[in-house]
Amino acid sequence: MGAGHSHSHGHTPARTAGAVYRGRLLIALGITLLVLVTEVTGSLLTGSLALFADAGHMATDAAGLGMALLAIQIASRPPTERRTFGFARAEILAAVLNGVLLFGVGAFIFYEGIRRLITPHGIDGGATIVFGLIGLVANSVSLLVLMRGQQESLNVRGAFLEVMADAFGSLAVVVAAVVFLASGWRQADAVASLLIGVLIVPRTWRLLREAVDVLLEAAPKGVDIGQIRRHIEELNGVEGLHDLHVWTITSGLPVLSAHVVVSQDVLDAVGYEKMLHDLQGCLGTHFDVEHCTFQLEPGGHAEHEAGLCR
Repeated sequence: MGAGHSHSHGHTPARTAGAVYRGRLLIALGITLLVLVTEVTGSLLTGSLALFADAGHMATDAAGLGMALLAIQIASRPPTERRTFGFARAEILAAVLNGVLLFGVGAFIFYEGIRRLITPHGIDGGATIVFGLIGLVANSVSLLVLMRGQQESLNVRGAFLEVMADAFGSLAVVVAAVVFLASGWRQADAVASLLIGVLIVPRTWRLLREAVDVLLEAAPKGVDIGQIRRHIEELNGVEGLHDLHVWTITSGLPVLSAHVVVSQDVLDAVGYEKMLHDLQGCLGTHFDVEHCTFQLEPGGHAEHEAGLCR
């Protein structure tokens, strides 16, 4: 029998996918804090619930961005004897916490929006437009800063989705103020708040679902286990495959392990090292799984293992 791994030599990378975008997260956090102060001030001056709702979401954004940065710092710590994969999952936990925060903000906005629909309040439309535009421009800059990173890291995606919801929120604030100035319809502010809530919840659910999939060690998105099995079984000398597992440690770090049953004649002819290189080449060519471990077995060994476990 033998074991093999990829060129990573069994260790997790020094940097997670989120760590690459630490600087961009810091820029987004600075912008978020600036807009938060601006919108809280504007809400107090104008009486706009939509502006206050957006400011509340900006506060959770700041907390979420802070958690994302803290998670990146924790995830960069090296593996230990007890935590052999290191602390890379900290970024996934931060994504889950960001999702919980977003759901809380959405619930609060729905509550306040319904209350304002029943008992509408007037707002200072002109000032609300100014503050809303400030938020929209700042959030748009943050979106551009995080655009690339959200495609590679769930941690960064959590921050990106929060900023995106803020951008939609700022746009809703501006539209509500314009409607109020044009028609005097006081419920426009409450309707805009409810729209912000509607935009937050579906995206938050998708983020949480993907993060929970990682925590439950589901197969990575886009990885077809059936295809992996077929490619391995088509290699010369492979007689069977069992205990095939593919999961994700954190964004950008899929891992695989499998027991591969190989003909003894082929093992004697080519050797374990050549067989392992063929398996690694198969995965590297067809699938985005670089960190892999194989146990090579002669025929009948699986039944021997099953007997030992009884």
